[in-house]
Amino acid sequence: MHITDSHAHLYSEQFKPDRLDALRRAQEAGVRTIVMPNVDHSTIDAMLELEAQAPETCFAMMGLHPCSVTRSFEQDLYEVETWLGRRPFAAVGEAGLDLYWDKTLLPQQQEALRIQLQMAKQHQLPIVLHTREAFAETADLVEAAQDGSLRGVFHCFSGTPEEAERAIKLGFMLGIGGVATFKNGGADKVLPGIGLEHLLLETDCPYLAPVPHRGKRNEPAYLPLILRRVAELLGKDVEEVAEATTRNAAALFNL
Repeated sequence: MHITDSHAHLYSEQFKPDRLDALRRAQEAGVRTIVMPNVDHSTIDAMLELEAQAPETCFAMMGLHPCSVTRSFEQDLYEVETWLGRRPFAAVGEAGLDLYWDKTLLPQQQEALRIQLQMAKQHQLPIVLHTREAFAETADLVEAAQDGSLRGVFHCFSGTPEEAERAIKLGFMLGIGGVATFKNGGADKVLPGIGLEHLLLETDCPYLAPVPHRGKRNEPAYLPLILRRVAELLGKDVEEVAEATTRNAAALFNL
């Protein structure tokens, strides 16, 4: 079985002691493809180093995470643009809005997202969206920029059926992660009404580990737990869900 982890920070410092072991465990679990979002200038070197170590498995994105947006974010976006012009990437990302920690930089986050949406269109790449407590605000900006060429994924989607419908109407996919395994995660109210063609699987490791590892470090080897939960909620075979979500990721990210 071939499973794709469409969003994994496997290059992060939390994997420094056992990164290659974590990669081996992922492959043994059937996770043969891992797409890695960038965070900011500080994560680029480690991400690209891991991609070079495992070029058949790991694929890098390039973008600026909303939690890394400062009042002087333009320099970070200049570096993102420079990298996008230098070599191929799987996507622009992760970009978006995060209103969980701090709302004071919302104008800067909005402008950084507008610019990255334009980068995605310019480079004909999908964009990977982070929308923590900011789905409507993010979707508004996507809608304003959508000219028929924008595509991507609302990563770590845990919203309402109405939000899922809006994301899909915008031409975007939904990234389903460990929250789907949580007792009150809400996936049971949303996923049964969603077609497989709109879904990707992800871990968002080292964050949001699925049950029974909740609260511990997440890793790509745990993706089958998410796969099984999604298959259960959709009433489909695990193999069918694995095949469809891997096919979706390959098409979206041009893998």
